[in-house]
Amino acid sequence: MLAIKVESLKKNFGERKVISSLNLEIRQGESVAITGPNGSGKTTLLKLLLALLRPSSGKVTYFDNDRVLSREELRHRISFVAPYLSLYDQLSAEENLQFFTAVRGRNITGKEIDSLLLRVGLEGRGMDLVSDYSTGMKQRLKYAVALSNKPDFLLIDEPSSGLDDSGKAMMTALIEEQRSGSIIIIATNEKEEYSLASQQCRLDQ
Repeated sequence: MLAIKVESLKKNFGERKVISSLNLEIRQGESVAITGPNGSGKTTLLKLLLALLRPSSGKVTYFDNDRVLSREELRHRISFVAPYLSLYDQLSAEENLQFFTAVRGRNITGKEIDSLLLRVGLEGRGMDLVSDYSTGMKQRLKYAVALSNKPDFLLIDEPSSGLDDSGKAMMTALIEEQRSGSIIIIATNEKEEYSLASQQCRLDQ
């Protein structure tokens, strides 16, 4: 059973308190929407959960059957999707997928690439340079990159950013597919996205 435990988590930037003593426990099959107004700390919390930021105090622990996962183990089992993450524009979509999976220590086959591109609605566009992609196509590719890791923990900031209606439907379907076998955390202030999660964690300014 996968789990994430957040204990007395705090994050300050100088004298400004962003996250104040947050406690949260999430288990496999559960999903959480981090909500709140702009500036309330949603992205900061995601970065704390990803260990991209160091907390002022408190801790975040990831478990697999009551065994604490090391940072190195977690790196191979967690994925992140966000509009501000960068892809390599000078590479094709396929080359981006090959690069990011290689960084995580594994190879990806042609069939896997084709399957991922089909799942995100980019079939037939794998050889195109990402520099020729629209904003929405890049967001779709970020989902493909995230899924290439077969993540146990999937964190998403602004899940529908840049996506048209068909892209939003794709995103919703992917989250539904991942839900039972993993833990999903999304940060959003879009009310229509609250239903993507089974519970909410609201942050206030």
